[in-house]
Amino acid sequence: MTETDGNDKVADVREEPPKEAGAPAKPLYDAAVAETSGHGTAATADVPSPAHKPTQLCGYLYKLGMKAPLRAWKCRFFSYDGKKCHLLYYRTATDVCPLGSIDLHAATFHFSMEAEEGIFEIKTPTKPYILKATNNHAKMYWLQQLQRKRWEYCNNASKLQTGMILPSDVTDNHHSTEGDFLSPVKTPTEVVGLNFALMPAPQESTALQNISLKHPWKEIQNTVRNICGPKPPQTISKSVFHFQEAEPTTEEVSAKQSGKMSPSLNFARKARKRNESPTSSQEKNSHEKNNSPQLQIQAITEELKSQKDLVKLLHRALESAQEEKRACTEYLHAPEEEDRLELIRHKVRQIVDLRQRGEVLEQEKLELEQCIGLKESHIGELKEHVQLLMEKNSAKQQVIMKQNEQLLIQIDKENTSSVGRETLQRQYRKIDSLMDDINAYKTQNQFLNSEIHQVTRLWRNTAEKETALLMKCSYLEARNCQIESKYLIALRKLQEVLPYLDAEYSEVIKRLIEDALQSDIKSPRQPSSMHYSPISEYDDYGFMIIPEYEVEHLKLLAKIQALEIRSNKLLTHDVVDKPLRIKWNNMGELSHSVELKTLVRCGIPTEHRKRVWKWLTSQRIRICDNHYKDLLRKCENAQHPASQQIELDIHRTLTNNKNFSNPTSEFIQKLRRVLLAFSWQNPTIGYCQGLNRLAALALLVLEDEESAFYCLVDVVENIMPAEYYSNNLAGSQVDQRVFKDFFSEKLPRLSTHFEQYKIDLSLITFNWLLVVFIDSLVSDILLRLWDAFLYEGTKVIFRYALAIFKYNEEEILKLTEETEIYQYLSFFTKTICDGRKLMNIAFNDMNPFPMKLVRNRRAVHMEKFKVELVELENLKREYMKSKQDLRSPGNDMGVSDDDEDT
Repeated sequence: MTETDGNDKVADVREEPPKEAGAPAKPLYDAAVAETSGHGTAATADVPSPAHKPTQLCGYLYKLGMKAPLRAWKCRFFSYDGKKCHLLYYRTATDVCPLGSIDLHAATFHFSMEAEEGIFEIKTPTKPYILKATNNHAKMYWLQQLQRKRWEYCNNASKLQTGMILPSDVTDNHHSTEGDFLSPVKTPTEVVGLNFALMPAPQESTALQNISLKHPWKEIQNTVRNICGPKPPQTISKSVFHFQEAEPTTEEVSAKQSGKMSPSLNFARKARKRNESPTSSQEKNSHEKNNSPQLQIQAITEELKSQKDLVKLLHRALESAQEEKRACTEYLHAPEEEDRLELIRHKVRQIVDLRQRGEVLEQEKLELEQCIGLKESHIGELKEHVQLLMEKNSAKQQVIMKQNEQLLIQIDKENTSSVGRETLQRQYRKIDSLMDDINAYKTQNQFLNSEIHQVTRLWRNTAEKETALLMKCSYLEARNCQIESKYLIALRKLQEVLPYLDAEYSEVIKRLIEDALQSDIKSPRQPSSMHYSPISEYDDYGFMIIPEYEVEHLKLLAKIQALEIRSNKLLTHDVVDKPLRIKWNNMGELSHSVELKTLVRCGIPTEHRKRVWKWLTSQRIRICDNHYKDLLRKCENAQHPASQQIELDIHRTLTNNKNFSNPTSEFIQKLRRVLLAFSWQNPTIGYCQGLNRLAALALLVLEDEESAFYCLVDVVENIMPAEYYSNNLAGSQVDQRVFKDFFSEKLPRLSTHFEQYKIDLSLITFNWLLVVFIDSLVSDILLRLWDAFLYEGTKVIFRYALAIFKYNEEEILKLTEETEIYQYLSFFTKTICDGRKLMNIAFNDMNPFPMKLVRNRRAVHMEKFKVELVELENLKREYMKSKQDLRSPGNDMGVSDDDEDT
């Protein structure tokens, strides 16, 4: 029979073909011949020491074909390839090309006690391989060695690829790869190792049924190589009468120097030459040739580390010498004795300071030594406790055995008949069989525990490696965003000077700007396991990442802002965002506290924002079950006077959001119902321009229209001052005056600058305060501002408004013309990219003010505003009266009809 199993199909892809048809790779047999008796065994049971070269893992195993109807055991010679962590298999040990390979680095090992003796399984991600050893001892040896080879390869590969020591590597170096689950298995040298490869191949491997028809070319190469025979090594081709010159002993050297050599020394020297093994030099050369490259790399790495430590010590010595030289130079060049005395006093003070530091460090050392002593004593107590438990367990086992023996003796006495003896013997045999099964299952359990332990550690290392690579990828992507942003900033600067450039250069710059605007900000496709997602066209709430503007310089600004925000998110994800998200996930029931206030200021994560906003709304307003539905029924039965204005504004709401860009969108319908319900809820206000944007943002976050309705009611009736959205917008106008006061106090340079160029600040800030910065800030910063606004109130609006001007203060001060300043203020909020920096300015750098101060200033300005309103009403009344007087009958006599029409 020939080999037609399915194992070789995968193996074809993994095996390495020979370099040339005429120069095949070195066969395993040559390597086996080159090995001496000292290195001919397989790997020892213990983990090989770094100072010694690990021996070759190889031997004959039976491999089960996986395809019917030729499902049979095939004898194969297996050899481990440490470079690729593959288990190669040949038909015989003298073959040149492998018939296939098993990738071990992602494989798991398993065996079942119900299976035939020696059978175990290797499961790879592509397919399973079923192998059989000659006995259970060889099976356990193979499994244990394969576990260790897999661990060594994966551990070394992770260090080489990442170039760093993972946290798990530090702990893993102090434990065996099996985690003390499975005791080392003794090497079965009679069935594994290179010495076994030198022996004649088993008859099963040379039988016709073992020839593989799937690989005819490899079979031909192996057959030709076997017929020609391996070229014997140079060390073995020497004559048996060849003796290598041995090194003389000290006695022989002294005798040679004296010119005499005693007969006994001469006889001993000749006897040593004759009895010396001809393979001694062969052992030495073979050991030197087979030094592992990994061990050489490790030795070089250790030497490099020691050299680096030496360089650091030399640097420290050099620095101290230079410091001493500098002090001596100052001392020698001091013009007077007082200066020298001052230098000496300074040195004395330094010595005293260093002595005090040394005493502190010595005290810390003593405390640490005491702590270590306490821990060691605790460990000793635990060990004694464990020893006592083991002794107690052993004593219980002995008692059980004695009672069992007594019971058996008693049963033996009672059953003196022949039938009783036979039954007793059967019971004994059954007990022996059960004990064997218990031991076998115990061994299986130990191996499976070791396999689970090692696979878990490998998975942990892989996860840590993936995290490190993801962090590196995030950093590189952030750097790429920064570079692209700088490129767009340069294009924007060139765009400003386009009118002053030649036509040729202008065309080139325009083309570059068009290409930059047309290119999408999209990352390469990332796997789903990544902790950050590639840039999409919209964010989590449907806002466009890059809003569409008609003016080109605004398009460039929007793209620059999107790139900078993306870069900041990537750089702060693991350092800032991830710890904050963990704190939010661990937070249970919400309650007002300093910790919650700090977390809200830093921004609520998307998955928690809906819950927190609902909780904040419910703290200030009483929610009735059917109140909103009653208002909707009222809207259906009667038309509110403000409904026409609502219809006009509703399609102009958040045009840069995909949920409101379509007239038939579900959010448009929800927004209409919320605004109409509010107009009936608060007939004093009814509807005011700006409420549509407040309700729209609440809908995007809360999703439920009833929750959005109550959020709008809370903002208008509880958070904002009275008359903020009234017909004369009295509250809004008062807040503008309050903001100007804070502006002149907190930003005096900008205030003077605006006064110099007669800049009306309210033209910029009125809409900010009226709609709480909606459509003015990018969505990420806007939602963070709203989080703090709903928690702390309107003082947040003033703080952020001041922080926005502080953020761009230097750029504004550079402008020296009124038109330039107004033009810059119309879009300068789009240059704000770092939300955390803006938040720190608002709550920390600006010396924030309390809500009480805001209320006091509002009251003062409200009184002044009301006085002004009274004066304005009086002026209006006088004007109307004078107008009526001018239209009296006596004054109309000289006015013709034509003049009235004109």
